[in-house]
Amino acid sequence: MMRRIAAAVIGLAAAGAALASNPQFQGADPHAMFIGDELWVFPTGGPGGAWTADRFGAFSSADLRSWRNRGELIRRDQIGWIKDDGAPEHFLWAPGVATRAGKWYLYFSVGPQNPTPSRIGVAVADRPEGPYRDSGRPLVTGELVRDGHGFEAIDPMVFVDRRNDKAYLYAGGSAGATLRVWELAPDMISIAREVSVPQPPNFTEGAFMHERAGTYYLSYSHGRWNAGDYSVHYATAPSPVGPWAYRGKILSSDATHQGPGHHSFVQAPGGEWLIVYHRWERAPGAEPFSGERQVAIDRVRYATDGTILPIRMTDGKAAPTLPLR
Repeated sequence: MMRRIAAAVIGLAAAGAALASNPQFQGADPHAMFIGDELWVFPTGGPGGAWTADRFGAFSSADLRSWRNRGELIRRDQIGWIKDDGAPEHFLWAPGVATRAGKWYLYFSVGPQNPTPSRIGVAVADRPEGPYRDSGRPLVTGELVRDGHGFEAIDPMVFVDRRNDKAYLYAGGSAGATLRVWELAPDMISIAREVSVPQPPNFTEGAFMHERAGTYYLSYSHGRWNAGDYSVHYATAPSPVGPWAYRGKILSSDATHQGPGHHSFVQAPGGEWLIVYHRWERAPGAEPFSGERQVAIDRVRYATDGTILPIRMTDGKAAPTLPLR
């Protein structure tokens, strides 16, 4: 989550820039998906240069070593309703992307949370790289959080269930630490209904849903975004909306990386699974952390009973490459 940061988050300045694998590039809140044989990453921030909280960009890679800058998706000044709340300034962060019937949908967080509630917007494009056209209104508006209670409309993620083709929006967290779920209408830009769900244990923010062999995995970040306790936990269910069975922590700080989280699970063309997440490249130390977070990619392995094994963070050439071996 990026609303409290005013520094650069994207260090990849040119298309096709060669990298030495993990960390992949400077950034945060990566939503990732395979489009054909390429992994696309949609992070907080714009393409190249400093993060100004006013646009989104995308990057893609066929090998996880060199990345192509896919350019600008949408800018803050192209969102007509963004100033309707009267707040003096606004920030964009934590994008999520989904596709249906040949269209692409970009869901995004709009802050601040105070003095007005945060909101979630959605924009539509004909291609994953855009340009995206704003839908014309907020999809979800949050509530002011007081004394730890309320709902922040942040960190949207949309999951389309291949079992029944229904699309679900997951959002919320941070100060209110409240997860909410909605079923989207077929147009993907309006709400059909809200689905009541229990709150998963240790939920803070950054929910993600994936399905494997009939089991639905709700994963999410726990802890403070700029501290060493930030980590990834998960629960499983027989459906995209629960009931959740908490399974524990699978990604946490180690001696050389701190605060891993706000992640995506993606299945590679060969069937293997990866996690794309951000982390701080540093040893434990004084908090809150300052500087920049980095996007990293690591392997995900499942036990025979379907549980996710603890994820080991890697560096340099130890990181996975495509095709996976």
